[in-house]
Amino acid sequence: MAQQAYMTETDTGGSGPERRTSRLRRLLDRLTRGWRGDRRIWRRGLVLAACAALLSLVMLAHAHIPNRVGNLGSLLETFLPWLGLFVPLLLLLALFRKSATALVATVLPAMVWLNLFGGLLTDKTAPGGDLTVATHNVNAQNPDPAGTARDVAAAGADVLALEELRASEVPTYEKALAATYPHHAVVGTVGLWSKYPLSDVQAVDIRLGWKRAMRATVTAPAGQVAVYVAHLPSVRVKLAAGFTARQRDKSANALGEAIAAEPLKNIVLLGDLNGTMNDRALHAVTSQMRSTQGAVGSGFGFSWPASFPMARIDQIMVKGAEPESSWTLPATASDHLPIAARVKITAPDD
Repeated sequence: MAQQAYMTETDTGGSGPERRTSRLRRLLDRLTRGWRGDRRIWRRGLVLAACAALLSLVMLAHAHIPNRVGNLGSLLETFLPWLGLFVPLLLLLALFRKSATALVATVLPAMVWLNLFGGLLTDKTAPGGDLTVATHNVNAQNPDPAGTARDVAAAGADVLALEELRASEVPTYEKALAATYPHHAVVGTVGLWSKYPLSDVQAVDIRLGWKRAMRATVTAPAGQVAVYVAHLPSVRVKLAAGFTARQRDKSANALGEAIAAEPLKNIVLLGDLNGTMNDRALHAVTSQMRSTQGAVGSGFGFSWPASFPMARIDQIMVKGAEPESSWTLPATASDHLPIAARVKITAPDD
């Protein structure tokens, strides 16, 4: 009876890892059935292979795609990580077509995507940091500003930046945040709340005609930090005009000039830049600052739209200071997600 039981178990594929291996073998056998002995497997799927090569080229050369027509380059760079979705699609089509050529070609865009974004798939969060900062576009049409203020205050940031503040709602935010943040300043539609003293508060001219950027010195226990808060102009995708971002680009250049002229060593930029780190139009800023998400975050950290985040257009960036960790906060009543980071303030002579 023992021998019969043993033979029965073996006949059904064994147990544990052996059974799983047997199932995988049968699945692969079904997928490749009809391929064996078929010399056409290398001649089929040439169009799919060409599509895989084109996808790889677009990802590799995204910086060279011109912006002259509808800012196509910037539009592509805004959603560049999502091109990775075409890789499994090409893989499935290659299997369906029973094309070895297409299967091999699909490896190329997969490797390119991993080279560009694979580092974001690992958790680079590190303990420590002298200052916790957060930023949130609260949405001018926010139906619950007091609740939104309480939600972001609960995150425990030492310094909190808010964008898209409607003048009539500023007192609501001030009241809701007063217990947590004894120091604050509002300039136009942006504001800064801090547990530590603020000084040298001033508007930053980003060539808009109205105030959507500010700068302040935060005197933290570890040292002084120049904190910039900015809300760059919105961008739109229109059928006739394409990606309309000219005003955003002009404001980004002006913001970059202001940061380059900053005398303090430790600088933190908080805000809604209406653009991603991949977007060449933000080069005036991104060329001199580091994104906390790219350096020490976990995942892509998409922040907009809150209902189904597709891009990280809200940014925390540093210059001089060292990022330690970065994360996305839970949704509020806004159409953006708040984001936070911990940074280490470096000594002036470091």
